[in-house]
Amino acid sequence: MTDNTETTAFALSDLINRYSSQLTDADTRLLDVLVRDPLRAAMENGKDVSTRAGVHPASAVRLARRLGFKGYPEFRNFLRTSLTDGGNDFESSAARMAARLMKAENGGALSSLIDSEIAALNSLKSSASDVDIRRFSETLRDAKRIFVFGRGHASSLSSLIALRLARSGYDAIDLGSRIHQLAEVMTLLGDGDVLWLLAFRKVPNLVDNVHKAAAARSVKVLALTDLQAARMEPSPHYQILASRGQPGESQSLVVPMTVANAVILDLAAIDNGRSIQSLAAFRQFRANGGLPPSAV
Repeated sequence: MTDNTETTAFALSDLINRYSSQLTDADTRLLDVLVRDPLRAAMENGKDVSTRAGVHPASAVRLARRLGFKGYPEFRNFLRTSLTDGGNDFESSAARMAARLMKAENGGALSSLIDSEIAALNSLKSSASDVDIRRFSETLRDAKRIFVFGRGHASSLSSLIALRLARSGYDAIDLGSRIHQLAEVMTLLGDGDVLWLLAFRKVPNLVDNVHKAAAARSVKVLALTDLQAARMEPSPHYQILASRGQPGESQSLVVPMTVANAVILDLAAIDNGRSIQSLAAFRQFRANGGLPPSAV
């Protein structure tokens, strides 16, 4: 490519406009194929794209060169970069999966995922602090009741958080487990209660509605979100923003789980033995309480 820095700053549509006067009929047919299915185009070689467009196998190479690239592999790398760095593409789960496959192509799926998780966890050091963790744990310690809520991927984490808080001696309820009685449960919220919200990629409408209803009842709201779900109105009392990975990387669930684990551990350090005693009592009951194994 003659000027990699300049050209990669352009989206494909910008390149088409820039070189439109030089494009042939074969180029137009190729571009139509590329634009209609960018995920597939970013993973195929030039011969495959040319075959789907019904043009000569070398046409894809000629198109790449007309657009300022040395050859089709460099053009395909441009398409991949556009995909993995693009914002709206990642509203599509198919796009996110395709981008991860591209990153895993050379190093293997497991290695790629491990590298992605490590990078996301390392970035957590600069996005969340011990002060943030302590604000969460103090708020939970002083709560009358704790309600935890998340949808989608966040729902499994909200269930785990509520379970761990309950075992630590706190009156904690996973609202996701009461979804068919949500209105009834929400009427119970009041002063002294805490709502812990989790949201990834965006704030689901139901989470937003619960948030607003809780705020109207003077409930303290904690929010654990990634950067894409950062904007919440009204603002939570305390919020931890944690990047779960760069676009095109695996969007880590380990990162928010690590934050939750840190909060619950810190809670045990400041609640005058409440968590430790409750966990010990739970363990003893589970061992000697006579409940069938399936119940514990």
